[in-house]
Amino acid sequence: MKKKKYNVELLAPAGSYEALQAAIDNGADAVYFGVGHINMRSVAAANFDLDDLKKISKICQKAKIKSYLTVNTVLYDSDLEMMKKIIKTAKENKVTAVIVSDMAAVQYADSIDMPLHISTQLSVSNVESVKFYAQYADQIVLARELTLPMIKNITETIKKEKIKNKQGKLIPIEAFAHGALCIGISGRCYMSLYSENTSANRGACRQMCRRKYKVSDVDTGQEMVIDNEFVMSPKDICTIGFLKDFLEAGIYSLKIEGRGRSPEYVAKVIKSYREAINSIDEGTYTLGKIKKWEKELKTVFNRGISDGYYLGKPTHEWSASGNSQATEERFFAGIITHYFPKSKIAEIDLQAHNIKIGDNFSITGPKTGVLFGKIKSLQLEDESKAKSAKPKQLVTIPVDKPVRKNDKLYIIKTREIYD
Repeated sequence: MKKKKYNVELLAPAGSYEALQAAIDNGADAVYFGVGHINMRSVAAANFDLDDLKKISKICQKAKIKSYLTVNTVLYDSDLEMMKKIIKTAKENKVTAVIVSDMAAVQYADSIDMPLHISTQLSVSNVESVKFYAQYADQIVLARELTLPMIKNITETIKKEKIKNKQGKLIPIEAFAHGALCIGISGRCYMSLYSENTSANRGACRQMCRRKYKVSDVDTGQEMVIDNEFVMSPKDICTIGFLKDFLEAGIYSLKIEGRGRSPEYVAKVIKSYREAINSIDEGTYTLGKIKKWEKELKTVFNRGISDGYYLGKPTHEWSASGNSQATEERFFAGIITHYFPKSKIAEIDLQAHNIKIGDNFSITGPKTGVLFGKIKSLQLEDESKAKSAKPKQLVTIPVDKPVRKNDKLYIIKTREIYD
């Protein structure tokens, strides 16, 4: 077997069992997820409960991927008992590591020998900070504001000075490769706290920067003209076009943002980056492939794509819309009531949307993950063939892979984008 040039981890978000399975099916090496309210997506994502830890860990172990639990919010005294309970439960259920930012969580995880990763919330931006946190950490997520030359300097210094983690290995560096970019420093923002008394640093961001604002003179009331009304809403990071440079900077773990995103998002983004990583190792990473991946990535949730800070571009080049710029959108259509494995046919209770032959679809479920397809034929309950069907009808369609009862059917349509 040919040795891979880059020892890299593709890290996927998992905000649901459907997204978790989608990550596994499409080539993730690891997933990260949150439980309860002590994580940075406690409001945006459909978080798991503490009781889910055992099941998630077993699913990941069976799939031979790593599991990382986020416990990365600012902690108040009232949170400490829950923080300890979460980390202790994670250790008992053999979760691979916890991602932490508050020093109380760092110290507690360290005290019970629970492997830990330093979150981007700590804004690790230089070698001296890496040296300090390496005393406790197994892996460090760098600040999002660094350029590739700055990251490369850190990774080369780690090798040169032999900066090791708790396991006695050179400390691995993790960086965000794709997904939402926050106007705050490494995600630390106070707009929600100021405006609505809900702290983004405690996982309760209200997305204040994604809204439209007017700037006016207090004395005269005259409004300023701003070319882009979403000046505080950056475009999403997308590194797939310069992924080889990203890997050559010495980054070990490629983190995909999006615990609040759909299983379709997870499936398409992870699949694209897995193919890109493999093509770099195989020497087949080309401009043609990059354009194909970028087109695919634009079909799912995004606010426009940019290089983020990595290539050192000025701010105005990556200011975005406050809304999704996805070229496709999905509509809930119905529920799977039965699957016939021999004939590969799914029976569906249509509930909310018309369907027709030629429609693109996705089917999602906790064990199914996400399955994409196109309706090639359609049969009604009386076994008559049809070209279309409406809600309140029981229909069957061919589905190549097994789906399960109560899985959800979505129809995917091309979406018009307005600037």
